[in-house]
Amino acid sequence: MLGLPATTEIRKVITKKKVYERFGTEMSAERRKSFDADVARITLVNEISPVSVNIPEGEGVKSFFVILIALRKKDYDKQNIAFIAKMFGQKLLLVIEYEGQHSLAIWQTRLIQQDWTAPENLRVEIIGLDLDKVWENIVAGTAGVEVAQGQSLDEQLAAQQKRQKLEKEIAKLEKLAWAEKQPKRKMEYVQKIHQLKATLEES
Repeated sequence: MLGLPATTEIRKVITKKKVYERFGTEMSAERRKSFDADVARITLVNEISPVSVNIPEGEGVKSFFVILIALRKKDYDKQNIAFIAKMFGQKLLLVIEYEGQHSLAIWQTRLIQQDWTAPENLRVEIIGLDLDKVWENIVAGTAGVEVAQGQSLDEQLAAQQKRQKLEKEIAKLEKLAWAEKQPKRKMEYVQKIHQLKATLEES
C-alpha cells in the first residue's frame, strides 16, 4: 500500500471494541453510535520504524503506523477519526477508504485530508535523514505546504488553515454581494471583501 517497502507491511485488525474499551466513559453512547455508523473496519497495514526502513529514529518520532480506515459513509464525523488517532498516542498516516476510493489523511493538531482518488494513485515516499524529517515531509506533502525557514510545521499548518478560512469567507461574501439588490448593503459586502483580501495577502 502507498508504494511503501514490503519490509513495512503488517496486517492487524483493530476491533471497535478495543476503541470503546480504550476511551470508556469518554465516548458517550451517542458517540459510540456515531462511530459505529461511520467506521466499518480499522486495520494496521504498515509500520515505519528504524527496523523496517533502516532510517534512524528522530527526537520526536520513533516510529509511526499506516492505518486503513474503511468507512460506512463518505460524509463522516471527523471527531470519530480523532478518537482513532488519540487511541494510538503517536504519529499516524491514515488511508481512508469508501466504496473503492481512497484518501490520504493525517492527524496533526487537526484532520488534514486529501481528495478522494483511486488507490493506485496514492504514493508516499520515505525521504529524510531521520524519522522526524520523514514525518515532516509526509505531513507537508499531504497538506500541500512547504515549511518556510524559521517556521515550524505546525505554524505552517495553522497559517494554511487561516488562509483557507479567509478564502471561504471571501467566496461566501462574493456570492452574497452578487445576489444583493440594495446598493448600500452590496457596498458593505464589497468593503468587507476588500478587507479580507488584504488580510489574505498579508498572511
